[in-house]
Amino acid sequence: MQHPIAQDALVRLRNKATSASEFRRLAHRLSLVVAMEATRKLPINLARVETPLETTDGEVIDGEIVVVPVLRAGLGMVDAVLDLLPYARVGHIGLQRNETTAMASRYYERLPSNLANATVLIVDPMLATGGSALAAMEMVQEAGARDIRLLCVVAAPEGIAAVEAKYPALPIFTPAIDRELNAQKFILPGLGDFGDRLYGTT
Repeated sequence: MQHPIAQDALVRLRNKATSASEFRRLAHRLSLVVAMEATRKLPINLARVETPLETTDGEVIDGEIVVVPVLRAGLGMVDAVLDLLPYARVGHIGLQRNETTAMASRYYERLPSNLANATVLIVDPMLATGGSALAAMEMVQEAGARDIRLLCVVAAPEGIAAVEAKYPALPIFTPAIDRELNAQKFILPGLGDFGDRLYGTT
């Protein structure tokens, strides 16, 4: 996706001199744009409303929205999504990446019930190898979700390919597809460890 606000925020997020507090503010701003794009085609219903002057017709979002951050970095995107969709429910998925194998292992899962008729937004800022995204997809599908969308801040071609190989119909929303992964499976040029920069734990 291309949007000047997202691209401007992304450049500032990439800057190694950006402080944790500024990183959080920029992540929120960029996440708003990504969430707006990801929700562009939500189901809607017609509605009638009384204005101070007359009755008119409009449209309202139809159906339930569930936001599922992949801990811990995904938490940096949740508030932006909830700004747009304050009535959304929130689930949590905890995944730990093995730094040697780059494989993700589960350590926590708490998802709302009745996901079959919900639109599920998985928020995972860095789509690197695709391991976390694939594990999160599997978990929400096991919970019954069918309409699933993946929201990222930066994606690597390797991660996109891995997700598309297993879930070809899954829409991925990201403002940046970076060049490649390095030997440690970090995205290049990337922006470093999103969670560490978000919480000042570098």
